[in-house]
Amino acid sequence: MSVSETTHFLQRAIESECLFNGDWIPDSGSVIPVIEPATGEPLMRCAMAQPADIAIACRSAALAQPAWAALGPRERAEVFRKAADLAQQSFAELALYVARETGGALFKGEHEVREAIVLLHQAAGLLSQPHGLVLPSAAGRLSYARRRPHGVVGVISPFNFPLVLSLRSVAPALAAGNAVVLKPDPQTPVSGGFIIARLFEEAGLPKGLLHVLPGAAPAGEALCRDPNVRMIAFTGSTAAGRKVAEVAGRHLKKVALELGGKNPLIILEDADLDLAASNAAWGAWLHQGQICMATGLILAHESIAESLTRKLVDKARALTVGNAARGEAALGPLINQRQLQRVHEIVSDSLQAGARLEAGGEYDQLFYQPTVLSGVRPGMRAFEDEIFGPVATVVSFATDEEAIELANRTEYGLSAGIISPSVGRAMAIGERLDCGLLHINDQTVADECINPFGGRGASGNGGSVGGPADWDEYSQWQWVTVKNTPPIYPF
Repeated sequence: MSVSETTHFLQRAIESECLFNGDWIPDSGSVIPVIEPATGEPLMRCAMAQPADIAIACRSAALAQPAWAALGPRERAEVFRKAADLAQQSFAELALYVARETGGALFKGEHEVREAIVLLHQAAGLLSQPHGLVLPSAAGRLSYARRRPHGVVGVISPFNFPLVLSLRSVAPALAAGNAVVLKPDPQTPVSGGFIIARLFEEAGLPKGLLHVLPGAAPAGEALCRDPNVRMIAFTGSTAAGRKVAEVAGRHLKKVALELGGKNPLIILEDADLDLAASNAAWGAWLHQGQICMATGLILAHESIAESLTRKLVDKARALTVGNAARGEAALGPLINQRQLQRVHEIVSDSLQAGARLEAGGEYDQLFYQPTVLSGVRPGMRAFEDEIFGPVATVVSFATDEEAIELANRTEYGLSAGIISPSVGRAMAIGERLDCGLLHINDQTVADECINPFGGRGASGNGGSVGGPADWDEYSQWQWVTVKNTPPIYPF
């Protein structure tokens, strides 16, 4: 985004080449260009935090946090409401920047900003909920449990939906009385970090409570090790999540992990094929498949698999690929060359193993054509691996039992969908799927921010964020008892 395209709201963050700690401070380390995936042009230059910067931010956050936690809930809530209003006022600017920085369509950028506004209002609402429970106890003793903030929460967020996946941790963590040190992916530092910094800066969040420090793996490791940080909220790949959990676990930190997925969409033989194909295409190709909830396996009953595949092929050939942020295409680019090569290797390896290429399988620069693979079987990389690219993988099954076995034949357990007018049958199948999110008569990509969101197995460590889960994640219980006088004990 050139300076001529910006408004006042983001210009400070784009031009600063700084880190944010309540003020914009020059970085002591390197500065890298942030490249727009669709054009290859630089959007800005981003300061890269070093471990020493992380240490300074964590100490500052720990010093600022107690006063914030002591502030009244209405005063804290007002900050989130102001931030939401600011996001609404700058909606068009923020949406376009998110689309350009992530390589997404404009509607995807708009979706992220809309959800960010919801998340900010949700955080404000968190403060009007009960913060504890009165517990039954002996006569003459008041016993209650109350929510207490962890202190400092470290947030590590990814490139694919950076605004939402950063703010869904930052906002409730702050609402619960914590300070936050956020390390967004350096490929999307504005969408994943500096938009949030600007919103809270203008909304009047006290200085020192939010720090935004884009950085590479050493910065993330420093955040996981820092003694001032009591919790790490990580969203990203399963491989990286294992490393985060290992480092943070050695330092006895609470860890919330939202990781990858190989999400099955089961299509029964009585499904409306046009509706089923629409759901499968959206789930597999939305944002070029770069979504943890993307439909990774399309499990189609053998009686309809060929017809469904033909419909997917027609959709793949009709979809345009290009600069989606500018409205020139339906699908945009993959985030970088490394990801593109990984997607193509998975497709190529699966074809060599016997899968059939029905459409796509080609690319130009970072633009990968929407691809359809049929004849996919367990053991092929297209069946086993999270692709994170625009690849629809069709697998046939003969019975409900086989569909369940295929859907559960993965280390992941994030999202699943079932398409059938026989709702009771679909729900019976769903009861036996190992997943954190289950959708009957919908595809696998769904999140409304007010729902608990989390996966099982390699998709996460069993926790959830969002809605009623936020208090559980971003605070801990403290048990308190009160008596008028101390009792006499036999010792």
